[in-house]
Amino acid sequence: MSRSGIENKDPYLAFARELAQEAGKAALPYFRAGVAVDHKPGKGCFDPVTRADREAEQVMRAMIGREYPDHNIKGEEFGLEDKGSEFTWVLDPIDGTRSFIMGIPVWGTIVGLTHRGKAIAGVMCQPYSSEIFSGSGQESLLEAPKGNRNLKVRRCQSLDRAALATTDIRLFANAADARAYGRLEEKVLLSRYGGDCYIYCMLAAGQIDLVVETGLADYDIAGLIPIVEGAGGIITNWEGGNAVGGGRVVAAGDAQMHKQALAILAG
Repeated sequence: MSRSGIENKDPYLAFARELAQEAGKAALPYFRAGVAVDHKPGKGCFDPVTRADREAEQVMRAMIGREYPDHNIKGEEFGLEDKGSEFTWVLDPIDGTRSFIMGIPVWGTIVGLTHRGKAIAGVMCQPYSSEIFSGSGQESLLEAPKGNRNLKVRRCQSLDRAALATTDIRLFANAADARAYGRLEEKVLLSRYGGDCYIYCMLAAGQIDLVVETGLADYDIAGLIPIVEGAGGIITNWEGGNAVGGGRVVAAGDAQMHKQALAILAG
């Protein structure tokens, strides 16, 4: 599917792509450039934010204000702008700010659009590698320097052959959740830490079989759900429900593996 195909088929998704791309352009000059880092108040652990985060979100908010002035906007840096709409743009200008400030290119800009609480369009842009992952829930696409291709999860029904990823087990909400993750990790072939939004896109691309995390905000996940689902994957909370609000999330390329993971996490 070509870029024009995305635009012709789903104007919301095409606009989400433009938002993520322009935000990425705003953030990229600060990458590996020694940008100053602040700590967000009210957080117990180190929660970094930079000028790049703020400027990138401002770019997206201005674009939405011009194109869809009646839509709600929810962003990590500037909160909720509630217009009473059934549509909400959910923005994470730099998902993976820790990686960003350390010069590691696995951060990205996430844009999601929800309608009545369901994620209907999502984009993740990694401007340093010039990659754009997009999804409508029915199909997903990667645009990259090597060319464009449809994304497809891989089928893996056996945990002992599975690759599992999480950003950082130290970010898990509590000790019980960390122990639950440990039970699952013991059963897989391979596990890897780090990656933030990028690991969900790698699951959609068929490189990873499972992603398990906790403590996510809505802006961390809303834009990734249509990418995973559009590639044929399944993504829910730990109870098997809608993951659009964040919290504890499980994503899998195979429905049977997703079921097994939920059972192990539940103990």
